[in-house]
Amino acid sequence: MYIIPAIDIIDGKCVRLSKGDYNQMKVYNEDPLEVARTFEDHGIERLHLVDLDGAKAKHIVNYAVLEKIAGKTSLKIDFGGGVQSDEDLHIAFESGAQQVTGGSIAVKSPVTFESWLQKHGPEKLILGADVKEGKIAVAGWQEKSKVDLNDFLEKWQNAGAKYVISTDVSKDGMLKGPATDMYKDMADAFPSFEIIASGGVGSMKDIDALNELSLYGVIVGKAIYEGKVTFEEIEKYNQ
Repeated sequence: MYIIPAIDIIDGKCVRLSKGDYNQMKVYNEDPLEVARTFEDHGIERLHLVDLDGAKAKHIVNYAVLEKIAGKTSLKIDFGGGVQSDEDLHIAFESGAQQVTGGSIAVKSPVTFESWLQKHGPEKLILGADVKEGKIAVAGWQEKSKVDLNDFLEKWQNAGAKYVISTDVSKDGMLKGPATDMYKDMADAFPSFEIIASGGVGSMKDIDALNELSLYGVIVGKAIYEGKVTFEEIEKYNQ
């Protein structure tokens, strides 16, 4: 299971939110490239980059940050946040994203997301399945849809999606443990998905528990920034 650090961007800066609340924002670094290079220096290969301004604006905003990190590191970047149109998708790939995550678009414009899967292939796209009280959350978690998680996953499994990132919004940024039971249920019900867990990781013990579920990856944000998961622990894990 890959450990995939997260960089969330607001106003070009590296930030973290709590439970997706834009009013609970903490700036960790003014320079996301510096953060990305630190990850790379410690043997990390993948990066989850989120354009929080884009998620709110419903179109890609911080593509220059993506371009800079992609151009100046060898990290494999999956990019999400505000990718709502063919033009947004084109900008993300042109700016250096290896994969693009679509969450809101898969709920609000499923025909568009399905066309992306067919055109670019399931290796290039990640289904965003973020959950608020059992329903799919959209628009940077500002809105809760009426779509049930399992119905959503079944629909997109049938449409050929391969990768899925799922965050329990109530756990995100709280450092109190991930929604392990939810991921176990997902892995049991949808074995064809490469599942990436996200939200709540507060220690290496949490990562070990998720690793036992044979997931594809886990996204770790605040736990790294707050020193709850150290680079030494990540290097040891990767070995």
